[in-house]
Amino acid sequence: MDRAEIADTGPPLSLPAIGARQSLREQIADAIRAAVMAGQMRAGVLYSVPALTESFAVSATPVREAMLDLAKEGLFTPVRNKGFRVIELSDKDLDDITELRALIEVPPVARLAATIEAADIETLRPLAQAIVDGAAEGDLISYLEADRHFHLHLLGLTGNPRLVEVVGDLRAQTRLYGLGQLAEQGTLIASAAEHHELLDALAAHDEKRTEALMRRHIGHVRGIWAAHEEDDAG
Repeated sequence: MDRAEIADTGPPLSLPAIGARQSLREQIADAIRAAVMAGQMRAGVLYSVPALTESFAVSATPVREAMLDLAKEGLFTPVRNKGFRVIELSDKDLDDITELRALIEVPPVARLAATIEAADIETLRPLAQAIVDGAAEGDLISYLEADRHFHLHLLGLTGNPRLVEVVGDLRAQTRLYGLGQLAEQGTLIASAAEHHELLDALAAHDEKRTEALMRRHIGHVRGIWAAHEEDDAG
């Protein structure tokens, strides 16, 4: 089988340049995870390590290690001597993920409103702005990477590392195939701005508003899937 048959046959992937803030392995995993969540890397498609290595302009070792990490997260299935295939999720799977996220994310974040300190809010502001900037620029990879770091950092303030790990796994299994359409329409910016609203509610120690914003924000995820389903039906 030649390379064209094992690499992505869709549009070129807009994978970000690698910097120095994390290990190469972690940065590559973050970028690929976001590409899967955004639907830029499609279910059923087989991706080879050499093709991904060329996209990132790095050596094969950190790419292979990152892909093995993502396989353990349930995003890919390794295919011996060929590459990694994105695992497909059903609408029921995605609905179940949304329900679980609402159950385990909303209450602890709402409770943070009573205890969160101003310094923690200021630490999260740049991440919230990075989400808005990614939405404004139509950079879905940066948008999702910043969104992931924002929410996991916020959950980390609860002092429950197991909660952070579980939610991180659930978020990684999310598929947001409608993001591109929202970005083109300019409506993704409004969703991104909800992160600043959430920080404002937390800063005001408003537990009820924090809970309402979290529920609305997670609910928007299912709305993005619904838009994708309508597109497919049409």
